[in-house]
Amino acid sequence: MKTKKERAEYIGRTLDELYPEVPIPLDHTDAFTLLIAVLLSAQCTDKRVNLVTPALFAMADTPQEMAKCSVEEILECIKSCGLANSKAKNIKRLSEMLIEEYDREVPQSFEEMEKLPGVGHKTASVVMIHAFKVPAMPVDTHIHRLAQRWGLTNGKNVVQTEADLKKLFPPATWETLHLQLITYGREHCTARGCDGTQCIICTTCFPNRTKPVITSKA
Repeated sequence: MKTKKERAEYIGRTLDELYPEVPIPLDHTDAFTLLIAVLLSAQCTDKRVNLVTPALFAMADTPQEMAKCSVEEILECIKSCGLANSKAKNIKRLSEMLIEEYDREVPQSFEEMEKLPGVGHKTASVVMIHAFKVPAMPVDTHIHRLAQRWGLTNGKNVVQTEADLKKLFPPATWETLHLQLITYGREHCTARGCDGTQCIICTTCFPNRTKPVITSKA
């Protein structure tokens, strides 16, 4: 497949066949709990996040309830997550800001959401597309790696990868596609299990490739 467009079309079809339905891997009930879960997932597995959030959300699952908790109480629930100390402080302050500035609601814009402590563009993108159905293409380490291996981006940085993927795939597909890519990256085209020459998509898109693909990190 010589062109990016041809590869993108094949990748889209293949992922649809493999994963016609892909659930959001982080347990949540609304925009606020999704925001907290995604914030916790930085440098932490989704499995670990889903283990700690039941106790956290049983204690507080609204901005009002979370703001009443101390940083120490939040930390006790999430201490097994990576960067737990800073995350506990961010969750506390984020909840206070939602009350003070956003009428106890998660703001529905990238600009406003990214003002919240601990919320970067990727986290905001996940919440915007899944909670509010605003087109977005969250790029994590799996997607950044796959896009490079499949020749869809130059791998300069995640900002470039996001822009390149948005050009290749229709906005209506982004919500499902982002989850399909993450799942495929975890199951088939892993960081160590496939170097760009092993999985079905790599070998189909680049049948003559013989050398491993060196990818830049997100």
